Amino acid sequence: MSKTEPLRAGGNGDFAVPRHVAIIMDGNGRWAAARGLPRGEGHRRGVEALRRTVGAAGDLGIGILTIFSFSAENWSRPAAEIRELMALLRRFIRHDLADLHRKGVRVRVIGERESLDAEIRRLLDEAEELTRNNEKLILVVAFNYGARQEIARAARRMAAAVAAGDLAVSAVTADKLASYLDAPDLPDPDLIIRTSGEQRLSNFLLWQAAYSELVFVPTYWPDFDRAALESAINEYHRRERRFGGLIARTGS
Repeated sequence: MSKTEPLRAGGNGDFAVPRHVAIIMDGNGRWAAARGLPRGEGHRRGVEALRRTVGAAGDLGIGILTIFSFSAENWSRPAAEIRELMALLRRFIRHDLADLHRKGVRVRVIGERESLDAEIRRLLDEAEELTRNNEKLILVVAFNYGARQEIARAARRMAAAVAAGDLAVSAVTADKLASYLDAPDLPDPDLIIRTSGEQRLSNFLLWQAAYSELVFVPTYWPDFDRAALESAINEYHRRERRFGGLIARTGS
């Protein structure tokens, strides 16, 4: 495929989509403010955008879609907004989980769970358990997630293994640390998309993003759709991925 050739949708193998796409879903509040609507309406429209994007990712043949749904820092938002976000999460799992399961989507959750409300933990566990054997698309939900916190958790686990005598200090390497992250079996994202025009990672997948291609789009998240996803993938195809070397690697 030429680097300037438009992406052809379909998921039928006639173009190389990234294997793993991650998205920072940003701009719900600004979308609502621009329309004179409450922030909650922006979040509700953001859920609709998520449905569209999961469907588009499956149609295009993307294998893994990771979404930054709620960060560890988001707890500092007003209590009323947090309650609304948690209510949206409950509704999404209760109303959309069966549809995701029917479409072959496997749900994985990364982030710290121990401090979460018991009902939220139960819903996240239910989503993972119900969809465990699905293979069409892996939907990774980063919830109560922060990359620095994830790396710290991994370091604690590895330090405990060293203290217990199960791991030699000489065996502590970057690859070994990666094996203690929240989802060590999944490949790093090929492409990270952030909506709303902001150009930063905001504590998202800092370890895994070492060689990811970053695409920042001006679209607020509630307006994100299949066309916007295809456009970001087209931009990905215009990049040359060298992974620190001199020769670009082909494929995703």
